[in-house]
Amino acid sequence: MTNGTPQIPAAAPKRRFGLLGGLGILVVIVVILALWGIGAYNSLNKLDQDVRAKWGQVENVYQRRADLVPNLVETVKGAASFERETYTAVTEARAKVGQIQVGADVVNDPEAFARFEQAQGELGSALSRLLVAVENYPELKATENFKMLQDQLEGTENRITQERRVFNESAQAFNTKRMSFPTVLLAGFFGNRFAEKSYFKSQPGADKAPAVKFD
Repeated sequence: MTNGTPQIPAAAPKRRFGLLGGLGILVVIVVILALWGIGAYNSLNKLDQDVRAKWGQVENVYQRRADLVPNLVETVKGAASFERETYTAVTEARAKVGQIQVGADVVNDPEAFARFEQAQGELGSALSRLLVAVENYPELKATENFKMLQDQLEGTENRITQERRVFNESAQAFNTKRMSFPTVLLAGFFGNRFAEKSYFKSQPGADKAPAVKFD
């Protein structure tokens, strides 16, 4: 104390500035993390919406195939009455597909996705067997109605293959981003909102052409 006035220790201002500096660094870190979190969330959300849009296209082409089945079956029934078991299998497979209710959220539910794919695979297999059986009926194959339906079905099957491939590419892009570090930590925080997407897989025997047998 000099002339009755207390003296402030010289270390006090330095300590105060040190605390302010540390607080400032903490604020900067929090801001950086917040900006990164917002960017990562928006990126995941964009990829997720793209997957859902591609799924909508997959649903559309599968629905197109299902819509062709009744006319195809009726046409075959009229000319190939002895293939009852074959076209009945197609009708039953289509009915099973119709019983599976799915929406955009199926991309986040592996079990529902697998049920959908299995049912569609069964319908595809039944249709393949039907077309093989039709080889025994050249008079049916020659009708304009059947040829038109067959062309539409072939075009739809090609679209299904294409849309499945596009969907898988979109799902892969999402999964790659989701599983990268540290984005995987953020995705885990939101639970099923950003769940890993399933992929369409090749059906067993898809690499082999069906054998055509004539009686």
